[in-house]
Amino acid sequence: MEKLSKKDLLLVSLMLFSMFFGAGNLIFPPLLGQLSGTNLVLSLGGFMLSAVGLPILAVATVAKANGLQSVAGRVGKTFALVFTILIYLSIGPFLGIPRAGSLAFEMGIKPFLPDSLNASAMPLLAYTLCYFALAFWLSLKPSKLMDRLGKVLTPCILILIASIFVGSILKPIGAFSAPTSYYSGNPVLKGFLDGYMTMDAIAALNFGIVIAFTLKERGVNSEKGLISNTIKSGVIAGLVLTVIYIVLSYLGASAQGTLGSVENGAQSLTNIVLYLFGSKGIIILSILFSLACLSTSVGLITSCSKYFTTIIPKVSYKTWVIVLCLSSMLFANVGLNKILKFSIPVLNIIYPMAIVLILLPFAHNLFKGYRQVYQLCMLFTSVFSLLSGLEGFGLNFSFLKVIPLASEGLVWVIPSIVGAVLGFVFGLIKDKNSRTECENEGF
Repeated sequence: MEKLSKKDLLLVSLMLFSMFFGAGNLIFPPLLGQLSGTNLVLSLGGFMLSAVGLPILAVATVAKANGLQSVAGRVGKTFALVFTILIYLSIGPFLGIPRAGSLAFEMGIKPFLPDSLNASAMPLLAYTLCYFALAFWLSLKPSKLMDRLGKVLTPCILILIASIFVGSILKPIGAFSAPTSYYSGNPVLKGFLDGYMTMDAIAALNFGIVIAFTLKERGVNSEKGLISNTIKSGVIAGLVLTVIYIVLSYLGASAQGTLGSVENGAQSLTNIVLYLFGSKGIIILSILFSLACLSTSVGLITSCSKYFTTIIPKVSYKTWVIVLCLSSMLFANVGLNKILKFSIPVLNIIYPMAIVLILLPFAHNLFKGYRQVYQLCMLFTSVFSLLSGLEGFGLNFSFLKVIPLASEGLVWVIPSIVGAVLGFVFGLIKDKNSRTECENEGF
């Protein structure tokens, strides 16, 4: 089994971290801290489960199965193709990449523009044109991602976050206050659901293809080597994310009493840097958001382009990069608020299916690998997550309210368990019938 040097392993891990760490990772932890207050430890624990634990498990799952489509293939070939394409499109040009580009403008450029320009659509168009031109250039050569992201962008992001944290130590913001009503009950579960919004568990299902390519460029070609080094990179990237989340959520919690309530995490972080550094803090924040969003966009563009090249080989990697950059730029100009409004119900539909697909392989031997478990568990999960997501678009399914955990935003959990149990029973029956047939035929 090939082994990476410690330096290369660290750089691959930092590259993976930079691809994970985008807009959502910056804005949601401070908001969680500010809203949860003295319940921070509990809510942050739930947040870590979905925003760090699930992405690490996803990286491990994809690495062991040799790709997302192989994992989804345990449900069925048609499902594997449709679900994989859906994941890549949602995390890529339809949601994840446009959100990053739009938020980079909102936090990095808009605060410095006069009101007359902010009322126009031209600044966002001009910015996204430059933003995606740079993302296009960075994505053209995946072999250089480790150097560009791991050696340059990630250290800059970490230095900027560290400077904000050091500033909070030198100039303490305040003490933790009582949690808001949202986090006063079931803070662990609320934190877990808020972790959805980072989109990292879904992104992790995509990034495996980029990590594998990077490792092969470094001479790791054996299956065991690829699996081992991918999992190690995922764990290290997860540890870095954990430290960053602790810092950002602490900053948000300490700001609650002193800086007042906020509507979103971006506003919370803005208030914090203004308090610590004055007007100069906006410059720090704008650079931080721009770098974080850009690194995530590049990772997503690269992974999506690599995948679509495998299913339509006649279209070159470069062409896919162009298509994704142009489409993402167009969607980014819809505006951040509309993108965020659309993203919540979409994530409520996709995330449960992704969670099931991540967790089932770890219980594969427990249920004897029966395909029926994968199929019925996914069927039940997808139906109820779809109905729950459609409610976010204004539809109403009153019968969902009688299902346990529905009020907590986890309407899919019990149906998922029921589907898995039924799948196991059907698998046992089919297995028994197959053995009986073999015995009757004299085998």
